[in-house]
Amino acid sequence: MRFKNLKYFNFRNLANSSIDTDAENIILEGVNGQGKTNILESVYLLSYGSSFRTANVREAITFNQERMHIVGTAVDDDGQQRRIEYINQDGKRRIILDGKDVKDRKELIYTFPVIVFSHEDINFVKGEPEFRRRFFDQTFSLYNPSYLDSLRRYKTILAQRNAAIKGDQKSLMGLYDGRLAKYGLEVLREREKGVAEFNEIFPVLYRQISGTDTELVIRYQPSWKELRSEDEVTSYLESTRDRDLRLMTTSSGIHRDRFLVYDENGPFSQSGSTGQIRLASILFRLAEARFFSRMSGKEPILLVDDVLLELDSAKRGAFLQLLDHYSQAFFTFLPEEKYFSRIKESTLKYTVSGGRTEKC
Repeated sequence: MRFKNLKYFNFRNLANSSIDTDAENIILEGVNGQGKTNILESVYLLSYGSSFRTANVREAITFNQERMHIVGTAVDDDGQQRRIEYINQDGKRRIILDGKDVKDRKELIYTFPVIVFSHEDINFVKGEPEFRRRFFDQTFSLYNPSYLDSLRRYKTILAQRNAAIKGDQKSLMGLYDGRLAKYGLEVLREREKGVAEFNEIFPVLYRQISGTDTELVIRYQPSWKELRSEDEVTSYLESTRDRDLRLMTTSSGIHRDRFLVYDENGPFSQSGSTGQIRLASILFRLAEARFFSRMSGKEPILLVDDVLLELDSAKRGAFLQLLDHYSQAFFTFLPEEKYFSRIKESTLKYTVSGGRTEKC
């Protein structure tokens, strides 16, 4: 999949214009605050129907305007032309793929698989457990529709069970326990398999780029631990019902699972230096791209947003050397920043200033 062209109307500070993106690599160069990241965000919006920068996409409409419209023209792996539109007007979102309204964003995810590298990725190692859960849920959902379906169903039932707890509707809790167990165990099993596969990729990348023998691994710690059957989980939920009522929430389940980063000395968030933690966090995304290619047989679009500034020149070079398994990549760089030792073939380079792009 490759985006050939992007068009903007009232999107952030970008001029109402179109950008030619028909190349494997798109380099966006400019000082901070000029609109480089906005271009990456537009690709993400077209591919996910949401932003990686804000939960309120209305914030992305140009100041004093009421409507924004982004259009992407793409070609898929079979050479078929695709057209995707994202519209936000009066607080309502509309997504149109090949002339038809998209009712479920899942349709986008499997049409335009995108992976974004951003500064917030530092939370993968040092942040709260929810950051790693969200990362792995996205990683596994990107290639496995059944995982996404089970996760969605679990979250729906979890919300219903929590509502019953808050409403002191004890009689309803039993109705939800069996279904929570069913879909939760489906997710748990896929997480176990997925982490095992991820650990065949992530530690190798860290050793290659760090130049050390440090063995980093992901340890998956399910909330339900040794529980493996629906009956076992249902019985456990029943036995902990009083605790849930006291805490006013469902206190166990896959929404409480933990993904921990360990080296030979223990939790890496405690033993790793700031530089090592930054490198490991960036490599989560590189491993995600390789993992996706291995599991799906496809190659994603990469959005690499200024994260290489956090690496020294040697590690930056090693990172770019190993950056592969993608169909198209968008990079943001500061002026005069050293990136590739030579400009790769099939590359378009732009300078971005005041929301306007100029081809170099």
